[in-house]
Amino acid sequence: MFHVKLPGHDAIARQAGEHLVTHRVRLPRRVVEHPFRQVARRLLLALGLLVATALIVFADRAGYNDNSDGSVDLLDSFYYATVTLSTTGYGDITPVSDAARLTNIFVITPLRVLFLIVLVGTTLEVLTERTRAEWRLNRWRSTLRDHTVVVGFGTKGRSAIQTVLATGMKKEQVVVVDPSEKVIEAATAEGYAGVAGDATRSDVLNRAEVRRARQIIIATQRDDTAVLVALTARQLNRGAKIVAAVREEENAPLLKQSGADAVITSASAAGRLLGLSVLSPAAGMVMEDLIHQGSGLDIVERPVIKAEVGRTPRETEDLVVSVVRGHRVLGYDDPAVGTLELTDRLITIVRATPGTQIAPDVRPLPRA
Repeated sequence: MFHVKLPGHDAIARQAGEHLVTHRVRLPRRVVEHPFRQVARRLLLALGLLVATALIVFADRAGYNDNSDGSVDLLDSFYYATVTLSTTGYGDITPVSDAARLTNIFVITPLRVLFLIVLVGTTLEVLTERTRAEWRLNRWRSTLRDHTVVVGFGTKGRSAIQTVLATGMKKEQVVVVDPSEKVIEAATAEGYAGVAGDATRSDVLNRAEVRRARQIIIATQRDDTAVLVALTARQLNRGAKIVAAVREEENAPLLKQSGADAVITSASAAGRLLGLSVLSPAAGMVMEDLIHQGSGLDIVERPVIKAEVGRTPRETEDLVVSVVRGHRVLGYDDPAVGTLELTDRLITIVRATPGTQIAPDVRPLPRA
């Protein structure tokens, strides 16, 4: 008998209210700059253009005429630069010499255009931000294929993503789904697309384009949530590979019945490692080394090469743990293995070094 605690009516009602708001798609930002810095930078540039124009006018002040007193001083130069760049143009100070008029045509007029661009640049950026965001979102949806959806961005979810990225998958091919807005912000800050919302709802998973996903990783905090996510995901995508983590081993069969292809029991795996470390600290260290990818030892799945066909698992250069033949996983010493076939896959233990990328056809095994 399997025991899964389902959320009560109050919790469901409360969550439903939250999901009305928290189900948007967020893409990673390419340029992150504080709005105050943007405004300050534009104001400084506009002020620089104003000062440059005033100094140009003052340097050729003899070519200008002031209707009030006939002469142009430094204050008049700044006044003329201000009304000229802002296109106010009162006409009380005018260029009268040929040099001053040519300067207005070829120097001050381009500066005026640049000044106006700087002033309205912030406004235009705000107005076009929504359009750019919609364009990026539509482009993201149209190009997203065979990606990985990760439900839950906690310790398990992050570790699973790092393992998947080690095979060569790009961050653009990972979509994180989590009910917390802050967690999604953290995910997008690391370069992943994020969907804020409850993954037990089909509309939230649809925003993550789960129908076109190749694999789905469920790393939620609660077993009952994992069951509901698996049911919803399997209903939307019949062909995706679904891997889930549960805390209690008794819930693993129920999760498989809900559509998960593989279930990792985190609590029992941790307990097994604790017990092994007590009985044999050295064996515990080796197992922990296998769990942590990227250094020491790694356990990977790879295809059989032509040179290995016809040999036994012991005759290969790698340390073979198991042989995958069809849908069966056979031990290296299983008599049914016999000799290796070209269609077999080998689960081996290899030496890993930090920063080493696993080949695309080599699959790191799921971490607990």
